Amino acid sequence: MTLFRILFLSVLTLALSACATTEAPEAPAVADAEPEATRPTTERQFTFSWSFVDGDAMAPRGGMTTGTPVSLDTAPGVAWAALQAPELTAQERDRRAIVAMAGGYRASFDFIETAGFTSDYEPSRPYRSWGTEKVYVVADTPDFVSLQHILVMFMVGENGETMGPFVIKHWRQDWQFEPETFHEYQGGDSWARTEMDAETARGSWSQTVWQVDDSPRYATIGRWQHDAAMSFWEGEATLRPLPRREYSVRDDYDVLRAVNRHIITPTGWVHEEQNDKLVMGDVPRIIAREAGLNRYERITDHDFTAGDEYWETTAAFWADVRASWQRVHDEHDAFVFKAQADDGILFGKLFEYAGKLEADGDYNASAAQSFIDAAMAAHLSLDGSAEATAGY
Repeated sequence: MTLFRILFLSVLTLALSACATTEAPEAPAVADAEPEATRPTTERQFTFSWSFVDGDAMAPRGGMTTGTPVSLDTAPGVAWAALQAPELTAQERDRRAIVAMAGGYRASFDFIETAGFTSDYEPSRPYRSWGTEKVYVVADTPDFVSLQHILVMFMVGENGETMGPFVIKHWRQDWQFEPETFHEYQGGDSWARTEMDAETARGSWSQTVWQVDDSPRYATIGRWQHDAAMSFWEGEATLRPLPRREYSVRDDYDVLRAVNRHIITPTGWVHEEQNDKLVMGDVPRIIAREAGLNRYERITDHDFTAGDEYWETTAAFWADVRASWQRVHDEHDAFVFKAQADDGILFGKLFEYAGKLEADGDYNASAAQSFIDAAMAAHLSLDGSAEATAGY
């Protein structure tokens, strides 16, 4: 892996790791514009932006890079037909809705503040990004589904040349039917186990979202609902750390309190967010509310081969990383995780190791586990207790 590519992947990962996030991704010039086939010819502006703000002050922040054209698949997909089949159990229909998010997509990420709650409030500029993304099924059982997102990006340069593919392991979403527990973010880099009562868990699915380094991003629980036009799941409000698109430019709030909604359509899916930006304290204080809209539109002619090859070559390594994080969750009721340590950022260490594996293909499981353990240990505190934040 060349130095240029390492630097490029680092910047692009910072840009996208908390978008859907994404969770799923954060605003470098290399990744913040619409693909050429869909870029509007008029001034970039949100339909429900702040109408009385003068000039272009509310134009979305982000660069003007261009992606190669793509073709949308406008026919209802096989997964949609399977989801609509008659006489399914409720659990099986839910599972098929989750699996229907797999596939290749053009993704767009839009965030805009819709209201402020301070006397001196001024709206923040909206945020817009895009990506071409494939969602892989990592696990699929009646009670558990895991989906890994991989970005495979092609850029059009100033001279019209195509650059890429640039491959980024993106976010992951895990779905558990009728969970007994999951870990929730508490603020201050801390996480604590939440116990589910039987009534809340009955018929519900938890969604845990993991960042590019497989560290936790957020988790919550909700129920799927289905009709002939769509299927959707809405989680309970939950805290989550600041997204990368915010923490590099904002220091006036501490956490997001978010409601997450996934909507399955015949030709893709939509991820909606309602985010309250909170200043923490004895009584958390909301300073602004934000709407997030992430559209995943299925495409037919994008070359995801590089993503397929990356995921196949590095699968064993990332499986060991996932297993290491799972042990943390299984064995500890509370822990503190800091993405930045004295020796660097966790995702940078893991991506560099995966990059070397991608180059030579020789995987030594024992050596890799030793590396993973040491890398994670620098970022984790497992001997304290995380206290829940009251009032949210």
